Amino acid sequence: MKGFFSWFNSKTKIKRWIFLILIGVCLTCFAFATILESQILKPVDIIKIVASFVVGFTIIVLGFIFMQRRVLEILIEANNTATEKGKKANLNIKGLIFNKTVYDEGPKIVVIGGGNGLNTVIKGLKKYTNNITAVVAMDDVSNEDSPYSSIKDSIIALSDKEELMEKVLNWNFKNDKLYGNNFGNIYLNAMNEIFENPSEGIRKSTEILNITGRIIPTTLDDVIVCAELEDGTTVEGKEQIPKVTYEKVTQIKRVYLSPSNCQPAPGVLEAIKEADAIIIGPGSLYTEVLPCLLVKNISKAIKESTGIKIYITNIMTEPGQTDNYSISDHLKALFEHVGKDIADYCIADTGEIVPEFVRKYNKEGQDIVLQDIDKATKQGIKIIQKTLSTIDNEYIRHNPDAIATSIMELICNDLKYRDKESTPTFLLTNSILEDELKREKKESSKIKKNKKKIEKAKQKGKKRKSKFNSKYSKRIESIQTTVEKKEQNQKLAKEMEKLNK
Repeated sequence: MKGFFSWFNSKTKIKRWIFLILIGVCLTCFAFATILESQILKPVDIIKIVASFVVGFTIIVLGFIFMQRRVLEILIEANNTATEKGKKANLNIKGLIFNKTVYDEGPKIVVIGGGNGLNTVIKGLKKYTNNITAVVAMDDVSNEDSPYSSIKDSIIALSDKEELMEKVLNWNFKNDKLYGNNFGNIYLNAMNEIFENPSEGIRKSTEILNITGRIIPTTLDDVIVCAELEDGTTVEGKEQIPKVTYEKVTQIKRVYLSPSNCQPAPGVLEAIKEADAIIIGPGSLYTEVLPCLLVKNISKAIKESTGIKIYITNIMTEPGQTDNYSISDHLKALFEHVGKDIADYCIADTGEIVPEFVRKYNKEGQDIVLQDIDKATKQGIKIIQKTLSTIDNEYIRHNPDAIATSIMELICNDLKYRDKESTPTFLLTNSILEDELKREKKESSKIKKNKKKIEKAKQKGKKRKSKFNSKYSKRIESIQTTVEKKEQNQKLAKEMEKLNK
């Protein structure tokens, strides 16, 4: 009962909508009562009855809509409070509905790619929805050292306790019997053998580890990523492609899979078909992103999907893969391999990065991806520029929160366009998005204030220095000249003494 009465707490702001619904009920009841009691209805009475009924019914509908919206907001606030503080939320509503399950109403999102790029995106998205499907690029047959590295990284990214999960899955045993063996590899291999199916093994593994969303490999077939360079050389293996390209000082003409008829893993095409949004990238263009799209029927399923298709470009170029590439070059390579209908939007970074960090990348042959927006727009895709970059341990990375808010804004706008503003998906997404945007505004305002303080301090320092220089500049110059003349005279005196001797 405590959980029930907590809904009527002043903090919940629900009583107003209950009161509004009661007013609507009274008006509709009044309309029906008037019809039942009146023997003769005049035109004025009919107008009053119809008006009362319409107004009452409208108020009831609006009351339920706004109450539902507020309930979702309360559940989200309670869940976020409990997650951030690690204790019970201020509002005792867990007895009514376990607040975590509300995220099952979130939008269905498929993220396709591999490496740090894919994991960065899903880190940000897990704040909004449980319906995340990570379609991961598997390590090809040529890489036998760590066959499950991509899967492990995605499990870590989708976990509520990332640091602990990373420590567990990447743990190398130190005892004599298992020395050097990796726990994550042993665990995933054991699950695959138990269920006799790698895809099912991964699904069951994620259930046991209780992570958000699910992870599916692009294909279960043994494939090798191959590349044809512009000088005609062919290279096999993900690891070898950038090395050979860099050594030969040439560029990649195209990539392909061997064998080319590899089939998508069970669940991949179904997830794409049901998705509200499909995210491609960021990540290594030729060794992670494109190989996923080249698996049979995947690009076709994306094009036929009714969901929003979003491509996220890289912030920095990659040696041996995308040297001197711009946004339009990335899009050109994407469209040449799988066709133009693969993406509706392209989210790109503004390129405003502190030069000090860029110089470190320049030493390794990397640079900022050129922002040729006009040229990229001509390729028939909508370009959205956002500040996506952040500095993490002196490395330039995508900001998970910035990417997630950009994606969610597009999803909310699409739901509004389709008149789905009253659906749980929209209410949930929009509520979290508003909170995130408020938080980002506060953070950006703090940063701006700090910058202004620093600039003011510098300007004050300059002003003080300039006043002193203007007042005593002549005196300083005369002192400097006398000191210089004195030193010159001393040198001449020493030279004369040597000549006299």
